[in-house]
Amino acid sequence: MATIRDVAKLAGVSVSTISRYLNKSGYVNVETERSIKAAIEKLDYAPNQVARGLAGKKTNTIALILPDISNLFFSDLARAVEDVAATYGYTVILGNSDDQADKEKRYIETLKKKYIDGFIFASQTFSTEEAEMLTKLGIPFVCLDRGPSKENASVVRSKNKEGAKLAVQHLLDIGCRKIAHIYGPQQLITAKDRLIGFEESVHHSPWFTPTLLEAGDFRIHGGISATERLLERHPDIDGIFAGNDLMAIGALKALSRKGIKVGSDIAVCGFDGIQTTEIMTPELTTIAQPIYEMGAMISRLLIKKIEGALEEDLTYELDVKLLARESTLAFTPKVNQ
Repeated sequence: MATIRDVAKLAGVSVSTISRYLNKSGYVNVETERSIKAAIEKLDYAPNQVARGLAGKKTNTIALILPDISNLFFSDLARAVEDVAATYGYTVILGNSDDQADKEKRYIETLKKKYIDGFIFASQTFSTEEAEMLTKLGIPFVCLDRGPSKENASVVRSKNKEGAKLAVQHLLDIGCRKIAHIYGPQQLITAKDRLIGFEESVHHSPWFTPTLLEAGDFRIHGGISATERLLERHPDIDGIFAGNDLMAIGALKALSRKGIKVGSDIAVCGFDGIQTTEIMTPELTTIAQPIYEMGAMISRLLIKKIEGALEEDLTYELDVKLLARESTLAFTPKVNQ
């Protein structure tokens, strides 16, 4: 495999001149450029990106830190980030933090030493301290859902409160008269906003009681357990709004085990719009986030920031939409309710 020294020797120039040409970091006259280009083609030389990064502090590599890659929302998001990054000539390194602050810190410490060009944080454990450190090092970052409290950051998120209200209104419109909510971990801004949206929609309703709220963990088994607890307290609920699709899928499973017909006896709505909702039986109604658009936007924002083309850090809130399917559309209101 040819080296940069081989190219310099064949082109009759110094290694530093080859470096300036490759990194576009200084003047190289036209004749020298032609000689270098000819040498590169003849030797089939491929510049080592890491070596170029050591000289120019740029490797065309970005890091995407996710809290849970097993959640299909983040898988779909990662695909969009990678697709857009590739069009700009960037490679994406994926880190799965498992919502553990220490694990995320280890990723940051390791990757910053490898001259990573920038970070996308889709985790909720990204701290102000870490943000300050990256800012001092001149490493750009952008965030999904929330930024660090004391540092400016570009943030992309969807309209979670509005989405929760849209879900409740849909359940009321089809005839539900006693709706429960399985909410996610309250340290997550998405879960908190969806709970607030639900409460603002129902707190004046005569049937509402705080015991219609049940904690979940944004996972399928959490949705199963929460649904079982809700049914013990309120066997007459006729609607469930789950704070994400995985918990809604868990609710479907719990209801099926008890012989309750989802769609006709009880309506279930999730939140996120992951692809799995289309293949469930019954198909799951959900509030769909524009997942691909969110990933594409956050990727573009980071690349703009890396290349000095982002004028200011802003928060971008994207619209959500109701995807009404069998888990609610087949609902038959009870006459005595």
